[in-house]
Amino acid sequence: MDDQFTLGYIGTGLMGLPMAGRLVDAGNRIVVWNRTAAKTQPLVDKGAIQANNAADVAQQADVIFMCLTDTRAVEAAVFGENGIASGARSGSILVDFSSIQPDATRDFAARLEDQTGMAWVDAPVSGGVPGAQAGTLAIMAGGRQESFDIIKPFVLQMASRFTLMGPIGAGQTTKLCNQVIVGCTMAVLAEAARLATNAGVDAARLPEALEGGFADSKPLQLFVPRMVNAQHEPPLGHVYTMLKDLDSVCDLARANTSPVPFTAMAAEQFRLLTVRGGPEADALEIFKLSAPGKL
Repeated sequence: MDDQFTLGYIGTGLMGLPMAGRLVDAGNRIVVWNRTAAKTQPLVDKGAIQANNAADVAQQADVIFMCLTDTRAVEAAVFGENGIASGARSGSILVDFSSIQPDATRDFAARLEDQTGMAWVDAPVSGGVPGAQAGTLAIMAGGRQESFDIIKPFVLQMASRFTLMGPIGAGQTTKLCNQVIVGCTMAVLAEAARLATNAGVDAARLPEALEGGFADSKPLQLFVPRMVNAQHEPPLGHVYTMLKDLDSVCDLARANTSPVPFTAMAAEQFRLLTVRGGPEADALEIFKLSAPGKL
């Protein structure tokens, strides 16, 4: 890649660590920061530069990638003490891989540009930890075409598909559509697997039996074996993340008078899983909700 660019990466959790790792492996100069410093150590060991805080990243980087848990974490990283806004340079670009509400994205982007001249691209991701590790993520973006064109070569070091869906906020809206499909699919697959199990059929063989038919899908092939074999480490995604996104879908749907009955039902199942299994539970543990006895 172009040697003139210095990249930044903020948030090296389940998704951020393998994504940033691919940027390091591709030979980019990259500055990293995470609230828990130990989580950046694998990247530093491979040659990344450890920053002191988010402002330090912004002072050094032409393009900053950020992958955080929720709207509150994004606001703190950007506008809080020693945040990106306090170190940002006009003309630089912030790419937010986090999944947050579209309205919040538009508000944050306008504030950041007004204060610093830094552009914002919302670019939530789909594909989970396996996709982050393999570089096969699908990433949907909202922002200006010129910003998209600058960051595209770097993003495609982490993803197999990167699509500009419209102006700022369009990426987040597209991700919510993605989560409607993923969240409801998880709930339906858990229902089908439980029906098979209770009826005396080996649910672990459903992916093999249905492969190539109309019911086949990547979620069927990936999720069902993990569900029925109780394979939850490492988690494909925490239940609090899925519930946050489905609640955001319902909020957006109310604002736009869009009926989302299946999403609402799936959200309540994930809310129950949060109560019974804790917010850190793997979202695929939704299968356990229909099991006899305790979770």
